[in-house]
Amino acid sequence: MSYQKRTALALAAAVAGSVVLIAAPAAHASVVDVDYQCRTPIGPKGAVSPIDIKAVKSGSGYQLTMSFQKGVSSSPVELGKGAMNPSALIKLGGVGEGTVSVSGPANSAAIPANTPIRINDLTGKYTPKKSGKVTFTAGVLTIKALGTTTTCTPRNNPKPSLELDVTGASGSGSRATPSGGDELPRTGPLDSALALGTLGGTVLLAGAAGVLWLTRRGQRTAS
Repeated sequence: MSYQKRTALALAAAVAGSVVLIAAPAAHASVVDVDYQCRTPIGPKGAVSPIDIKAVKSGSGYQLTMSFQKGVSSSPVELGKGAMNPSALIKLGGVGEGTVSVSGPANSAAIPANTPIRINDLTGKYTPKKSGKVTFTAGVLTIKALGTTTTCTPRNNPKPSLELDVTGASGSGSRATPSGGDELPRTGPLDSALALGTLGGTVLLAGAAGVLWLTRRGQRTAS
């Protein structure tokens, strides 16, 4: 094979390697159906709601957002604006321990009687203590309204909605990392993309150095 062809193949491999690294995910998230069984003041109620949990780097930890795509309970009377206050627990797994409390704003509009109560996004802060993979799973949901408390517990043992690789706070700072890859600072989605792009560029430069070596070697062989 001529050194020109070897040069072209080496350059193509370098570019392909950089593309793979840029596409490597720092976290795995999925929407999970959670079957809630709710204990209300007027008796048991239940509903299935798809749950989505996201994490965004914030200082030494992560800002978590728990989203409900369907209502999980209802009220026999109308709930006026601001009458309903939701909160929930997110269970930690892997190297994570315990739970994270998340809460959200009261309802911004009246909720008619006997209609599903749509929960606004719930947010909270998580700071990792250990390094490794942490899982985030929907836990108990609490709805307070008109002086009453409704508790909704998942009864279908839902799978985690989010898996995240982190570095504990005792280290040089909390960082999300691609599974099985070198650690990269992450302060948000854009910075993650830039960091991965930089790593991809390093591989591309290494590929270019290989191209120069092959070219010079080919020239010496030809002479």
